[in-house]
Amino acid sequence: MKPTAPRLALAILAAALSTALSGCATVDVASERYLGVPQVAPTTPASVEILRREPKRPHVQIGEVFLSPSGGAEVADIEKALREEAAKLGAEAAVVVQDRTKRVGTFVSGSWWVHYRTPVYGRQIVAVAIRYRER
Repeated sequence: MKPTAPRLALAILAAALSTALSGCATVDVASERYLGVPQVAPTTPASVEILRREPKRPHVQIGEVFLSPSGGAEVADIEKALREEAAKLGAEAAVVVQDRTKRVGTFVSGSWWVHYRTPVYGRQIVAVAIRYRER
């Protein structure tokens, strides 16, 4: 049975839509260097450790990395973005100190005489970039 033009067009549209939706996962990232901390050379992203608690080894905090994943971003993508941004600061490790969902805005809909307000929530991850001290 040969597909008709409308069915073929629908199949192409469905394939294009699924491809577009699968590529919508993003990780917005930013960083901030602490004041008074000496500037150090960037490190390689692959060498940056991701920690869930502060290490016992002597270290100095050099800044913070802020991540906002959306669209169902994978853990690997989030960790990659964290390593890359922390490496720009010269970090040897990044300690995740916050991973939460918070209100990031409000969506307003309706007409000019009737407004509907819906809160918009997003995930925010904060990590402290650190460098180990020489012993």
